[in-house]
Amino acid sequence: MIGARKGPMSNDDPLIDGYHRFRTEVWPSERARYEALAHWGQSPETMIVACSDSRVDPQMIFGAVPGELFVVRNVAGLVPPYAPDAMAHGTSAALEFGVKVLRVRRLVALGHAQCGGVKAIALGAPPTARDFIASWADVAAPAMTAAREKGVLNPAGIEAEVLRLSRDNMLTFPWISERVASGALSVEAYYFDIHTGVLSKLGEEGLEPVV
Repeated sequence: MIGARKGPMSNDDPLIDGYHRFRTEVWPSERARYEALAHWGQSPETMIVACSDSRVDPQMIFGAVPGELFVVRNVAGLVPPYAPDAMAHGTSAALEFGVKVLRVRRLVALGHAQCGGVKAIALGAPPTARDFIASWADVAAPAMTAAREKGVLNPAGIEAEVLRLSRDNMLTFPWISERVASGALSVEAYYFDIHTGVLSKLGEEGLEPVV
């Protein structure tokens, strides 16, 4: 359910009710910001690759306002390796736009607990959704191999390895690795625990809570 409150303009459509709340409660105080963004365009400092999971909202987690984050979301928040061919590459295209056009200075891979996409990576795609999820999950095959080698086949361990793979795959894009080497761009990975609300940063030794 989108939102819980219904006002005098309610039409029993939760999506449109949410829009009405935006127009009456948010737009008046944020109008100047949106008008500036419309006039000057966007120039976010940070790009985030996150999961499509409805419980994990990067803008809310990082307390951002419109115009601050350039976000692409997909199943499991996967970043595939650099592969400039004629196939459809939505996440790679977003990375190219964010890095080469918007010139973001920070790239973040955002994973999370209880990830259904990671479950599909570990156990296989749901029987009712095999057209695309199975081949998409194959992107994370190296993460499963790493999890087995490290003996971390619990859900959190696999989620961390998938997150590590996405972060490392960012560096296979030459125009990302070149900007990282020059100091113009940083690449990071964070993990959000839905149950506790705790954000952790992925380092070489594993996940460390952000303090």
